[in-house]
Amino acid sequence: MEEIELFLDEAKELMQKAVDHTSSELIRIRAGKAMPTMLDGIMVQYYGSPTPLNQVSSVTTPDARTLAIKPFERKTISDIEKAIINSDLGLSPQNNGEIIILTIPMLTEERRITLVKQSKNECETGKISIRTVRKDIMDSLKKLQKDGAAEDDIKRAEDVVQKLTDQYSTKIDEILSKKEIDIMKV
Repeated sequence: MEEIELFLDEAKELMQKAVDHTSSELIRIRAGKAMPTMLDGIMVQYYGSPTPLNQVSSVTTPDARTLAIKPFERKTISDIEKAIINSDLGLSPQNNGEIIILTIPMLTEERRITLVKQSKNECETGKISIRTVRKDIMDSLKKLQKDGAAEDDIKRAEDVVQKLTDQYSTKIDEILSKKEIDIMKV
């Protein structure tokens, strides 16, 4: 019975990680307004090693459609600019020698639809992760049953795993729903 509880705890933990990961991936999908988290995945060459942008500069939002990046060291400004240009954000940095300005363009209807599709794909990937956890835990429970665990205990545990799967899949659906509203809002 204790082993079953361990499997259920593991299932909860792994499913929550899938939800958290999906949520963090959706944050990177921009919805037309400037957010410093949009730049979280950008790595800058800093003294020969890739370093996250937020460790070599401060990122602020002077207004709803502008990001201002102020490097901690002025000489890194060109490396930061290159990293932004080479990223998949599609933004053109403007460099005044001290600060890099990124203007976030208004989203077209076509671009909004593309971003919603991208969001749905990310959420589907999260749900696949949750289903994979369910499958792995179910397989482990079946193995326990073969090793002599009580059939009633295994059945109850399988029901709990299915409920967890439904619960965490619903969380991803809720996250997607909020993101869709955010993207489609003009």
